[in-house]
Amino acid sequence: MSVVDRCANIGLRMTEQRKVIAKVLEQAEDHPDVEDLYNRASKIDERISIATVYRTVKLLEETGIIDRHEFGDGRSRYELAPEDHHDHLIDLKSGDVIEFTSDEIEHLQEKIARDHGYRLVGHRLELYGVPLKETPDNGS
Repeated sequence: MSVVDRCANIGLRMTEQRKVIAKVLEQAEDHPDVEDLYNRASKIDERISIATVYRTVKLLEETGIIDRHEFGDGRSRYELAPEDHHDHLIDLKSGDVIEFTSDEIEHLQEKIARDHGYRLVGHRLELYGVPLKETPDNGS
């Protein structure tokens, strides 16, 4: 379902500028920050201000349509709230974000919660790393 449709379903009014920002979010193959969203949206509609992007992102986050992430680079980055759960591996050298799923990790998290007397209802996992080919081989 599109962002515009999701907004309509919860009664949010979608201005033309909000529709442009929604389109940019839908087309993003990365996890853009507000500056990225503004740069992309203003290429489509030069009347869009950075303040409009901030307000729209805040509204979409508050309504659960997008998720905000802090990947350790000092920027809040965004993605559409996924229908299927996934986790993130962040490359500290390039800033690339790799989305992945792992049944093994999911089962382990549930086991840990149970072992501590809890039922897991959600989680967010972010792994941070550097490419193996660029790490020192520890003295060999």
